[in-house]
Amino acid sequence: MIRNPIDIATYTSPELSTLIEKVVNDPDIEDIPTLSGVREFLRSLLPESFAESEKLHHFDVDESLLDELNTLIEEFGEDAPAHDFVRAYANEALSRAIEIVAGDENWKNHSPTLQAIRDAISSGLGASMVGEGILDEDEDETLLMEVDSLIEHYGPDALAENFVRYE
Repeated sequence: MIRNPIDIATYTSPELSTLIEKVVNDPDIEDIPTLSGVREFLRSLLPESFAESEKLHHFDVDESLLDELNTLIEEFGEDAPAHDFVRAYANEALSRAIEIVAGDENWKNHSPTLQAIRDAISSGLGASMVGEGILDEDEDETLLMEVDSLIEHYGPDALAENFVRYE
């Protein structure tokens, strides 16, 4: 599979990404959601009594979600698959594993890749984290599945620190 060197999901704010993800994961939607479908969903959430200028201030973000979405549509087209704009993040357990590996002396001058994180987990990092009380046993069991999912989507050479997130 040829990978696009630019992850278009990075064009999306976390707020819009969350909204798009809800539309993409809606079991009632039969077709593959597009950016125009997300725009219609977003418009349906806003009361009709809001004037366009009021919509800009309805959300607590610098730029309205609707304006941000319209910008994406202008650049990528109305029929662009919405799932391409959902930003992927590691869960808290994997985020901790990434930070441990990134803080290791071996990675002092550069950031570890997703493959390096996978290798560390396969070599016992998860068990070590459970032993130190950083993770619960059930969290350790999901680390490989999650990093494998990220590798499948972004490739083994993607920088792992780009996926760190704490909720």
